[in-house]
Amino acid sequence: MKHFFLSASVLLLSITLLTNCNQSNGTSKPGSKQSATADSAKGETEDTLSEVKSSYPPLDKKLYDSLLVFNAHGDTTGRWPVKNTPYPLNGAILPFKRVVAFYGNLYSKKMGILGELPPKEMLAKLKGEVKHWEKADPKTPVQPALHYIAVVAQGDGGKDGKYRYRMPFKQIDSVLVLAKKAHAIVFLDVQVALSNIQAELPLLEKYLAMPQVHFGMDPEFSMKDGSKPGRKIGTYDAADVNYVSGYLAGIVKKNNLPPKILIVHRFTKKMVTNYKNIKLRKEVQIVMDMDGWGEPDLKTGTYRYFINQEPVQFTGFKLFYKNDIKKKPFHMLTPEEVLSRYKPYPIYIQYQ
Repeated sequence: MKHFFLSASVLLLSITLLTNCNQSNGTSKPGSKQSATADSAKGETEDTLSEVKSSYPPLDKKLYDSLLVFNAHGDTTGRWPVKNTPYPLNGAILPFKRVVAFYGNLYSKKMGILGELPPKEMLAKLKGEVKHWEKADPKTPVQPALHYIAVVAQGDGGKDGKYRYRMPFKQIDSVLVLAKKAHAIVFLDVQVALSNIQAELPLLEKYLAMPQVHFGMDPEFSMKDGSKPGRKIGTYDAADVNYVSGYLAGIVKKNNLPPKILIVHRFTKKMVTNYKNIKLRKEVQIVMDMDGWGEPDLKTGTYRYFINQEPVQFTGFKLFYKNDIKKKPFHMLTPEEVLSRYKPYPIYIQYQ
């Protein structure tokens, strides 16, 4: 676990670069439609993920059930597929597609691949990873995604002493533009530090009202005991997850949207308490994402104990371009290796 926790100090160090930014109310309308003329001239298809539709593709329940069994990957414990889960609303992404996401923040090259590379190069690399996953699992189409840290834990308390920094809306708008170029969905991720999820989530509602925008919550930086982020690993309870899923469900109903995907990061037992009390809803698809870094065997153990053995709904897996290769065998798992090692198959893949 030491390997995992050290990542927090690297993250917090990078945030010292962000002290001159302010939360913006946004002067341009996020998610507004843009001309597809340029894309059409290049022979590309128009991106329609951001369009609110009067109806979405109807759910094929038979196919949905069969894909849950397929993704259980021969599990014999009885935990997978998770029993008595509600069918999602029409237009659900999971388990019909595997989401492959690039994670980070545009202000920092140290927080993930999303901000490490120039945008054009980053999107080209994402496209390459998407193709690799499609080749590794031809049965499962891939939905590209950009997973952007919208509220960042930091080492400075700030004016209100909450040790978190809200990114300006203009940067979220920039991520939406990049996502549109890649036909990607967007995740807005929140690290609350000494704030709380009830205070931070509503501030992002205008973005979450868009059909292509989803949400991530990071227990590692939820410091309920008042500790400064980065000194110890934080926690969320099932009640916090239920608050978020309930809030997202309300947005879905209000705006006639397809289900939202909710990513919950996890690499220790205490990061998510009372997991059996997590409520599943037809408007929200919950992914428990194995967020730890390290050598392959360490990651495998973490997935087994904190993801496989505490089933919620869907699972995710995080790959680190740099941190995963720090120790022997100096090797980041390939898509083929991830698919061969883990039960159930992770349906959400995140690269940092």
